Amino acid sequence: MKLPAIEDIREASLRIRPYAVETPLLEWACLNEKAGGRILLKAETLQRTGSFKFRGAYNRVSRVDRGAFPGGVVAYSSGNHAQGVAEAARLCGLDAVIVMPSDAPLFKIARTIESGAETVFYNRETEDREAIARDLCEKLNADLVLPFDDSYVIAGQGTVGLETVQQAKALDANIDAVLVPASGGGLAAGVTLAILDSFPDAEIYTVEPRGFDDYKRSLAEGSRQENGAPSGSICDALLASRPGELTFAINKERLAGGIAVSDEDVKEAIAYAFSELKLVIEPSGAVALAAILSGAFQAKGRTTTAVLSGGNIDPGVFAGIICEGQESALSCQ
Repeated sequence: MKLPAIEDIREASLRIRPYAVETPLLEWACLNEKAGGRILLKAETLQRTGSFKFRGAYNRVSRVDRGAFPGGVVAYSSGNHAQGVAEAARLCGLDAVIVMPSDAPLFKIARTIESGAETVFYNRETEDREAIARDLCEKLNADLVLPFDDSYVIAGQGTVGLETVQQAKALDANIDAVLVPASGGGLAAGVTLAILDSFPDAEIYTVEPRGFDDYKRSLAEGSRQENGAPSGSICDALLASRPGELTFAINKERLAGGIAVSDEDVKEAIAYAFSELKLVIEPSGAVALAAILSGAFQAKGRTTTAVLSGGNIDPGVFAGIICEGQESALSCQ
């Protein structure tokens, strides 16, 4: 499959426009003061299905050849791609089967089922989700919708960057840096193509959970590196085994580097977003904000855009993080 270009992102924007939300680019004086620079947050937490994944999913699912694939679509995901594909399939009138890890957040499982998809569960530690999905495609005569390594998916995710460019210009902001959560790198690839087309000097960084920073290591080494374990971070949506082949072909020559943050940094970012910004962010969606707040990325004196990629967090987990953050704040007073 050919690599997408800016023209593909513009076409994707037109295709998804009737269904996707144009999410806001938000700015707070308190965050700017804390970071020492201008911070613009792209709130994909407010996207349909609660994450950016709907963009790429709809751009891909809406193109399925119904004659060739009467069984609809199959996807594998820990939750956000699952919800995006399930909702896109519902809108397109297609059947959908989603292969999900048995330890996926219950909130994400429930929302996937609510969109009408059938779910098939697997064990992250012992089973190969891609093999299960490909077997289902053969049995059902269905089309496999990959989570990131697909030109149409990357182009759809790139509409996040396209909107960011337009909104930044409306705010009279010249983007110096962009922080993007990364799993397989589809969002980073699409955003990179869109941002650099208008802000060629912008520095773009992937952000990942510490210990699962395969993209950071891959960019440093110049070749795709793997994670050592399939699980072990609260950032469940950022645990791909290694960067995608297509996404890395785009990102390796364009990104400035990668950043890793700890689970504790992520929890603090979630608590800060709730208490100060009045936003609900899931762990995987909070890594870019965590990089700024923790100092892993130095935003001082720069205009930085951080993508908040998703807000699908189990209520109990969210309450625990918020309460823990409040207790920590009180103990510091």
